Amino acid sequence: MEPGVVTVFLCGDVMLGRGVDQILPHPGDPALREGFARDALAYVDLAEAVNGRIGYPVGFSWPWGDALDALESAAPDVRVVNLETSVTRSDDFAPGKEVHYRMSPDNLPCLAAARPDVCVLANNHVLDFGRRGLIETLDALAAAGLRTAGAGRSADEACQPAIVPLEGGLRLLVLAFGVPSSGIPWAWAAADDRPGVDVVPELSDAAADEIASRARRGKQPGDVAVASIHWGDNWGYSIDDDQIRFAHRLVDGGVDLVHGHSSHHPRPVEVYRDRLILYGCGDFVDDYEGIPGHESYRDDLRPAYLVSIEADTGRLAGLRVVPLRARRMRLGRALAEDTAWLHATLDRVSRRFGARFALDPDGLLSLRRASR
Repeated sequence: MEPGVVTVFLCGDVMLGRGVDQILPHPGDPALREGFARDALAYVDLAEAVNGRIGYPVGFSWPWGDALDALESAAPDVRVVNLETSVTRSDDFAPGKEVHYRMSPDNLPCLAAARPDVCVLANNHVLDFGRRGLIETLDALAAAGLRTAGAGRSADEACQPAIVPLEGGLRLLVLAFGVPSSGIPWAWAAADDRPGVDVVPELSDAAADEIASRARRGKQPGDVAVASIHWGDNWGYSIDDDQIRFAHRLVDGGVDLVHGHSSHHPRPVEVYRDRLILYGCGDFVDDYEGIPGHESYRDDLRPAYLVSIEADTGRLAGLRVVPLRARRMRLGRALAEDTAWLHATLDRVSRRFGARFALDPDGLLSLRRASR
């Protein structure tokens, strides 16, 4: 850890279920109830059809690919992922949902290979196999020594921040919650006597103030507070005014970093009052290869965000982005032309917020200093 600076690895959705689960050493039941497919191996076939044979079963580290070396090189102090799948053997398919994600608990070494410090569970797939599936997910992650945030056995547990101790007595707090605009059913909300997700019904000033108040109550001097939000739809670069207002309100109330996810591709970046707001981090690990319809967004490109924060002030010290690309359900380093495309796109869509990106000689992107 650099003196006085905390570096955090953040990414978007990590979906280790369905097709990814099937290529790992201990695949679970492949049954699906989708209009497109009834067997998860159909997604393996799609990936192989467009990018070549996978040759499964693969090792547990396979889906992370070159991301693991990139993380070792960057040596972030904290690693935070949005785990967008249940970890269960349950067959309680959530009614009314078109897509259900689950991974076998026996494949958890795959998640552990990335050494996440916090697994965010406040998303629209963690209860795909019912409350029984959620409880099994919580138990499996706890048994593997993995911290969670955003879901729990009660409302109080779902609202508790995950706390990561750091050198020098410092800590990083992750408060995770989801919004119905991301597809989270309101019925999934945790209650006093009901397991579920911390669901924020609307992006109101009162809701932002309540979450910021939680952050302030939990923070000790030198702590860094992260708000991790599953919000918005899957496609497009526009950011709703209520999302902007909500993110700003969180920062005004004491949050140091806003980690947005749900979109299948990266969305704009903003620096507001010297705090970073990631409106959407895009996908990271999944089985989406070969699914047509939104090719112009290049959802095969998977950015890894490395955010450096001054521990004593909470101010942004820097942002670097590692461009990765998904092929054969494995993350590899993006080619030069792919990196150039990602650079141009992030720079263009973030310009509205006064943020600009540079393409560095080492092939990473870096945020030019900007703040509003």
